[in-house]
Amino acid sequence: MTMKFSKLEATGNDFILIDARNKDLDLTKLAKDMCHRNYGVGADGIISVTISKLADLRMRIYNADGSEAQVSGNGLRCFAKYVIDNKIATGPEIKTETLAGIRKVETSIYRGKVNKAIVNMGTPGLKPREIPVNMPEHQTGNDDNAKTVPECIITVNGKSLTLSLVSMGNPHAVFYTNEPVALFPLATIGRQVENHEVFPERTNFEVVKILGKDRIEARVWERGVGETLSCGSGACAIAVTAMLRNLVDNKVDIILPGGTLTVTWDRVGEVFLDGPVNEVFIGEWPI
Repeated sequence: MTMKFSKLEATGNDFILIDARNKDLDLTKLAKDMCHRNYGVGADGIISVTISKLADLRMRIYNADGSEAQVSGNGLRCFAKYVIDNKIATGPEIKTETLAGIRKVETSIYRGKVNKAIVNMGTPGLKPREIPVNMPEHQTGNDDNAKTVPECIITVNGKSLTLSLVSMGNPHAVFYTNEPVALFPLATIGRQVENHEVFPERTNFEVVKILGKDRIEARVWERGVGETLSCGSGACAIAVTAMLRNLVDNKVDIILPGGTLTVTWDRVGEVFLDGPVNEVFIGEWPI
């Protein structure tokens, strides 16, 4: 017996999409098996389409290590293309239930297929309890009356890192550097930041350099995955922290190894993520 799947990518952040409506699937095991780069299909995660009582559909996303994530900006864009192209839902806008709440996706159609999507990623969480992070006593987080970025200083491999923290439905820690991001030892430090004791639910980790008021270059270490070519919620986290620090304008391009994502925010309400999305191939997997 086999199961049909599609592989999609959004600026290199790749996912395996499965129609899991009315199916009993072990998604944790499937994620570990199918996402393996050598013995499986190869992907950063699995996304399943399930029935929702609150929105048009429900999205569940599992990282390559089998852990379930709350939300993914690039994953939502892949989800929207998959369900509209396969006529599971009608576009151009769909409402998707995630563990982080309802997310709206507005799509663009070219020759009958979705080629671009804008995701409403919701309002960022700036309280330590929202991220979540256990702030050391001598460090201060955001209070209840102002939109400021909580910061935390940790030491990893003898290196002191000042991290700007935010939740985009999932936790993010952003490190600013004046050096090219390609020089940062992400392969050795990323996992240690992800699993640092101050983050009770682990964290996604971004290394960024400001290039101008409208451009930021970045690399991302995703929780439960490792370094990825792109991360939609990570791009939003980068933009939010940079805007609140008055380093960039309200619309900024995040330049990642897999491509460029555009984030727009009025510094008050919801964050919007814009970028391309493509189908890589379709296939079948034994179950």
